[in-house]
Amino acid sequence: MGKRKSIFMTTSQNQTEVILIGAGIMSATLGSFLKELDPSWRIKVFEKLGKAGEESSNEWNNAGTGHSALCELNYTAEKTDGSLDISKAIKINEQFQLSRQFWSYLVKSNCIQNPEDFIRSIPHMSLVQGEHDVEFLKKRFEALVDHPMFQGMEFSDDPETLKAWLPLVMEGRTSNEPIAATKIDSGTDVNFGALTRMLFEHLESVGAEVNYNHCVEDIKRTDDGSWELKVRDLGSNVVANHTAKFVFIGGGGGSLPLLQKTGIPESKHIGGFPVSGLFLVCNNQDVVAQHHAKVYGKAKVGAPPMSVPHLDTRYIDNKTTLLFGPFAGFSPKFLKSGSNLDLIGSVKPNNVVTMLAAGMKEMALTKYLIQQLLLSDEERMEELREFIPSAKSEDWDTVVAGQRVQVIKDTEDGRGTLQFGTEVVSAADGTIAALLGASPGASTAVHVMLEVLAKCFPQHMAEWEAKLKDMIPSYGLSLVNNPKLYQEIQTDTARTLGLIEERSALREDGPVFTEKEAVYS
Repeated sequence: MGKRKSIFMTTSQNQTEVILIGAGIMSATLGSFLKELDPSWRIKVFEKLGKAGEESSNEWNNAGTGHSALCELNYTAEKTDGSLDISKAIKINEQFQLSRQFWSYLVKSNCIQNPEDFIRSIPHMSLVQGEHDVEFLKKRFEALVDHPMFQGMEFSDDPETLKAWLPLVMEGRTSNEPIAATKIDSGTDVNFGALTRMLFEHLESVGAEVNYNHCVEDIKRTDDGSWELKVRDLGSNVVANHTAKFVFIGGGGGSLPLLQKTGIPESKHIGGFPVSGLFLVCNNQDVVAQHHAKVYGKAKVGAPPMSVPHLDTRYIDNKTTLLFGPFAGFSPKFLKSGSNLDLIGSVKPNNVVTMLAAGMKEMALTKYLIQQLLLSDEERMEELREFIPSAKSEDWDTVVAGQRVQVIKDTEDGRGTLQFGTEVVSAADGTIAALLGASPGASTAVHVMLEVLAKCFPQHMAEWEAKLKDMIPSYGLSLVNNPKLYQEIQTDTARTLGLIEERSALREDGPVFTEKEAVYS
């Protein structure tokens, strides 16, 4: 890839150390890290919309936030021999603990206040029906319950116990089909929209320049190895050049088109498949008050991981809400506020074969999306009634969720493989990085941004190590192999984030704490 002189017609030239594209949770997390690690670095942020956290990070654009694998059944895959692979669940849980540690550090350092405004304690449950799935859930419980990260998990297939755990779900249930659930009280609900706004308020207070209503239209490399961005002020329509030594593209679904503009070799042979979503939200507070948990079910046979149904208590806009979904849809837009030309515009000579191969391989996904698009409102309600038999249509409204762009790339499994996850793509020299993909996304933002730091700033990692350990006590260590450290961190972060009332007792294998029942207005 050749370097070039400026080709943009602009009114001004601005140089800085770091540019972050997109004011979502990923940019907020990376910016917060960098300001703590080197406060002297100048940071600029460009966001197309009018405020932070309005796209993928927004609380209304996602439902099951707080992913820690306590209840998500797709993170414990069943092998062909019937045994379970729990490695992904353990990995995601450990990654979420990194987020809790960093958030706790920010609270202790007064970088952000009032943690109850973005995180609440809430039980996490898995719910299944049918003899085969009940057996699966029991095996999952037995595989996880003795692991330090999943201690406290309970299993029951007793209808009376389930009525106590899930009164709304069990009310009016007449089927004799076996039903079972697991419950763990140490789960959380995280409002990533609120957290993103808090982090950007802090970043601005310590000198970061955050520019809303500014759209990055192009990215090129200059002769000195810096990156030059063409940025349009959508208010004045003025275009300006901004250059930086390091650029992070954290624009959600909009990251792929910008990554392609960089021309770096790592951007080749990558495509994106946009998926939209719908959720049902309960408008009857009497119904909302009868449910207090995040409850995940099992995806239907042949359905993709993104289709896992869940019934979630959420805390949004200072009140308790109840959401059910997701129902998948299709839009060619890469962002909720994007263009219908996004998908076709992302097809390039270097990825067209990859995209076509994905189309051939993912016929089942295409069929699933078509079926979801054809669902009527009443058919969506029928799916909800598998969770809440007594659900009434007039108590539920439909909410359009955010866009997700699944990564398509060539892998060992062949060309055009659809990736269900989050992925960092960075230049070999570490001067630019982009975040692509979807779930578990925000819940593992701290882990992902630590990966960005290691990839893009290897020359600084030794000098930053002490500060990183200050911010994240388990940095460089395995919580899986240090159960005592895990217990200490879990207790400390729960206390700092307001998730426990008090330690009630001590036992030989560590402290016991009672997760605080979230008090919702």
